[in-house]
Amino acid sequence: MSYENPWTYIKIPYEEVMKDHIGFVYIIINKLTDKKYLGKKNFYFSKTKQVKGKKKRYKAESDWKTYYGSSTELQEDIEKFGKENFSREIIRLCRSKAEFSYYEAKYQFEYGVLESDDWYNAWISVRIRKSHIKKIFS
Repeated sequence: MSYENPWTYIKIPYEEVMKDHIGFVYIIINKLTDKKYLGKKNFYFSKTKQVKGKKKRYKAESDWKTYYGSSTELQEDIEKFGKENFSREIIRLCRSKAEFSYYEAKYQFEYGVLESDDWYNAWISVRIRKSHIKKIFS
């Protein structure tokens, strides 16, 4: 299924999840103002359903294909200018929650998202354990 404004990864439309990846770090760019938003998104959610009186967990695909960030200011601008005036770029595919949490924060600090009005980001929040990071770099 093709979406009118798909995510891109390395300038190529990205519409199918690559095996072994659980999410990604992304930038959404307002093409009219060049204001940006940097965030992360899961490909899947954990859900539960009742089966024979017991709760069973399963993975369900998230809304990642139609997702446009969680920033209130960004959402207001999307409503105002239209989705067609925003590009959605995946900057890193990730294999674990620790990896995408780490890289989201790393890029947010590197790009100075809180230090400039050129970004929609209003806060940075991250909790990562050193033991999880060792797995990323090993």
